[in-house]
Amino acid sequence: MRALVVDDSKPSRSILVRALRDLRFECIEAANGAEALAALTAARPDLVTIDWHMPVMDGIELVRRLRRAPAHRDLKLLMVSTENDTDRIATAIEAGVDEFLSKPFTPEALARKLVALGVCTAAEAAGAGGRGPIRVLVVDDSATIRAALSAALAADPDLQVVGTAINGQVALAAIAASPPDLVLLDVEMPVLDGISTLREIRRLRPKLPVLMFSSLTERGSKATLDALLAGANDYVAKPAGLTPEEVSARIRDEVIVKIKALVSRGGPAPRGGPAVPARTAAPARRGPIRGVVIAVSTGGPTALAEVLPSFARTARVPVLIVQHMPAFFTAQLAERLSRLCDASVREAQAGQELRAGDILLAPGGRHLEITGDSIAARVRLTDDPPENACRPAADVLFRSAARTWGAGTLGVVLTGMGRDGLQGSRAIVDAGGAVIAQDEFTSVVWGMPGEVVRAGLADAVLPLPQIGVDVALRLARRGG
Repeated sequence: MRALVVDDSKPSRSILVRALRDLRFECIEAANGAEALAALTAARPDLVTIDWHMPVMDGIELVRRLRRAPAHRDLKLLMVSTENDTDRIATAIEAGVDEFLSKPFTPEALARKLVALGVCTAAEAAGAGGRGPIRVLVVDDSATIRAALSAALAADPDLQVVGTAINGQVALAAIAASPPDLVLLDVEMPVLDGISTLREIRRLRPKLPVLMFSSLTERGSKATLDALLAGANDYVAKPAGLTPEEVSARIRDEVIVKIKALVSRGGPAPRGGPAVPARTAAPARRGPIRGVVIAVSTGGPTALAEVLPSFARTARVPVLIVQHMPAFFTAQLAERLSRLCDASVREAQAGQELRAGDILLAPGGRHLEITGDSIAARVRLTDDPPENACRPAADVLFRSAARTWGAGTLGVVLTGMGRDGLQGSRAIVDAGGAVIAQDEFTSVVWGMPGEVVRAGLADAVLPLPQIGVDVALRLARRGG
């Protein structure tokens, strides 16, 4: 069975995709109604899950268009939305959806809807999500924040708050006594701060997911970036100046979706073949590498700190990076990476000429493209609409690299949620270039690289410690 998941939230798509794959669905994704219509021209899914509120084309308009099209009139449509008002649900049913599921949802609730739609058997549904709730330890020195987090998390049947701690010292004792599935960790705390706590967690339990929860002040942002480079899996900004209702909504929409994306519950492989499709022999690539483009999201700062030092000082081609991160963070990330690599890593500047050895990071909130030709390439920054709900988007950079450098393009897709980089990787491969993907075991979230691997586009699938070395060897062999 095949499902098309339509939602503008990348974390929400990841949660749905994981739940559907547990039920043996092969999944494709779209970030809005317009992308969904385009995907339907190439794919024939058995099910479409549709969010209500999306840019470009919302869910209700998408449903109406599908019901007007003879080819899609009988397609099973499940709306998955934060809407839960009876009248709003009635509006969706009237527009043409077959079933309605309110967010947040449990895997069991999703499975029941799929059984009702006839696209899932009762036996498959019986095995959905049967591994118990995700056990979360909340660590924050503020009693108000601990209470708000605990209440919001406890309201979700997929989550269980197994303890709270007022500082890192108390948290480490709690982890030793009863290890949770995830730690939600404040950055700035007395006695033992978040970064020191994180380093001790990484020493004792290197695979325990840690989600940082910090203020977006300048000081908080710098500390959060330090935490990400020290091994935190992801972060969420603390809500400030909001009503209790708004705080609860922020926790539900941002914290909970990231917790569920970071804690893998496993599940069987989707129907239709193995997770990693067999590849035919790649064509010989004898020409020089003209440039390297890298895509990364969740877990990215740590991944970049591992990969870049292997070739940053010796690369004789431009290296351009898209890391999904807000604007304030990217300049600081470039500064930190420069120190780690002992080489200059900078935010890309509009119009600058690409030179051998440049290592450039897309500024947060702006797309990065390459213009010109392989001899005189330049940087172009745009405020064009997000792709895959991302700006900057790796697909934008990868497509422009394929146009400019053709077979001389080397793409690298590292850990991250969603599918950004998939279409761009296809453009690179179609142009004769090569793409390296990070393997599942070493990825924080095997979303972006997993999509590339499942599509059969990866020239190599490697653990994180080997990727930088492999890039360096390719550059040495092919004149980069």
